[in-house]
Amino acid sequence: MESMEQLYENYAQTVYRYLYSITQNADLSEELTQETFYQAMKTIHQFRGECKLSVWLCQIAKRAWYKELNKNKKKPSISLEEMEPPLPAAGNMEKDVLLNEEKLAMFRSLQQLDAKTKEVMYLRLSGELSFGEIGDILGQSENWARVTFYRGKQKMSKGRSEWNQD
Repeated sequence: MESMEQLYENYAQTVYRYLYSITQNADLSEELTQETFYQAMKTIHQFRGECKLSVWLCQIAKRAWYKELNKNKKKPSISLEEMEPPLPAAGNMEKDVLLNEEKLAMFRSLQQLDAKTKEVMYLRLSGELSFGEIGDILGQSENWARVTFYRGKQKMSKGRSEWNQD
């Protein structure tokens, strides 16, 4: 078994990218990565070797993310003023609006996908993980991840064309 320092050096980037793909927040992803390795250090004796270390660590990371979500549900909500983004510069406003509309359409079509396909799409697009890493995290093959991503793109393209007809 690797030392915890080696474990961190070898897998921290993978765990961080996985967390970033589901949180979309760099600071939170860094914090949860640290929490993941802290929990791994406490429970390394429970690792049975039935899966890759990266998969085990990503499962710990996912539990840390769920714990964070539950913790945030109990916090008071923030005011509307805090939620409003700053106004963009006048020259970039049209470009920003179009980009936001494209993002909205993409996320809308992502929501139409089944849970596994949606997770593959998020991991690939937001986390920039390889198909091999996605397959490992989800307990599937690299080829399964590729096919699922391809089919997800096809479904999203079909969904966009249907919305444009409405």
